[in-house]
Amino acid sequence: MLVKNEGAYAMDYCLTADFHTHTRYSHGKGTIEQNVLAARRKGLKKIAIADHGFNHFGFGMRIRDIHHIRREINDLREKYHDIDILFGIEANLIGLDGEIDIPEEYIEAFDIILMGFHKAVIPHSAKDGWKLFVRNAFYSVLPHKDREKIRHDNTMAMVRAMERYPIHTITHPGAKIDIDTRILARNAAKHNVFLEINGYHGFLTVEYVKIALDEGACFVINSDAHRPEEVGELSRGIMIAQKAGVPSGRIANSREFVR
Repeated sequence: MLVKNEGAYAMDYCLTADFHTHTRYSHGKGTIEQNVLAARRKGLKKIAIADHGFNHFGFGMRIRDIHHIRREINDLREKYHDIDILFGIEANLIGLDGEIDIPEEYIEAFDIILMGFHKAVIPHSAKDGWKLFVRNAFYSVLPHKDREKIRHDNTMAMVRAMERYPIHTITHPGAKIDIDTRILARNAAKHNVFLEINGYHGFLTVEYVKIALDEGACFVINSDAHRPEEVGELSRGIMIAQKAGVPSGRIANSREFVR
């Protein structure tokens, strides 16, 4: 997918993958095959089906879906040889200690693990529910001192998740809860985890991307598609990356990516 820049920014990217797409197995509206067909039409060479994690209230995939999704993806791999189809998950952060909502015995079931914070999620414990979800719900009306503590706790919970699990990407960091981008980016670089520039939410922001660049982080531009027609819609994320001056070699789904 060659993205040509016609605007004021000099950086052009050749993006070949979309690693963050949803289907009917969670909050999406289409089938896996519809997402794959949309990706092929847009010239992508790789797509990940990354439905919401198991603790996502009302929207998460179910444990029993794992077998069905894997079988469906395997069948589609036999049908379409011109695109690499990955079985992924957008896991949820559910604990301050970095706990995510994938039972240990299912970690190896996925080709790629994305992880982010979402609000409508069942926490790991009552304490985590209070500190990670309730406090963040009232974040904007709390005193500055309390907000600083919450921001630190949010950030360190994500850092601990990167330390504990084979996470490929932190999704839309900063979109749902406040985080310290510098600390997160420094640790993402250390653990070879990508920070997502999300084409739907607009996070990372330009400001956050510039900070993360300074800390040595690498990025991935994803659509966060919830409908097949949104698969591969990366223009908003591309604009953010261009404004921040991200080299194509620092973007995981760029043809020029080098690590």
